[in-house]
Amino acid sequence: MTERSAVHGTFVIERTYPALPRRVFKAWADPAAKARWFAGPPDKWTEQHREFDFRVGGRERLSGVWPGGKVSAFDGLYHDIVADERIVYSYAMQLDEVRISVSLATVEFKPAGAGTRLIFTEQAAFLDGYDDSGSREQGTGTLLDKLGAELQRAASA
Repeated sequence: MTERSAVHGTFVIERTYPALPRRVFKAWADPAAKARWFAGPPDKWTEQHREFDFRVGGRERLSGVWPGGKVSAFDGLYHDIVADERIVYSYAMQLDEVRISVSLATVEFKPAGAGTRLIFTEQAAFLDGYDDSGSREQGTGTLLDKLGAELQRAASA
């Protein structure tokens, strides 16, 4: 029998992007843009499934396979969306169909001169012995860096 446990963690990551809040928000709201930056590393992860329903009450699902066959899955639900200002969603993560965490995430878009200060706050419950060791914060930081690259790509297109 698996010993049940929940270990809680909270982190905040801030990034400043040289794009107005409406452009940064759009990179979260537009399915094609989000698919370019919100994914595992292309050299190590192969997407299996993606759903995207960006509205209050809508779901976002994403799964993919890693070398060796391990499958990771993200299952999110949007609770609050204020265009160009805020997104609040909850999500569960699974590895090989075992739930490893449940989180509440808040994304805030603040004007910063001619750009945007993005504030990402996550409150997580890591479940049943899953030892995160900071990998969620590191992975989220990597995704936010990929968001920056997407914004640069869109600006030069």
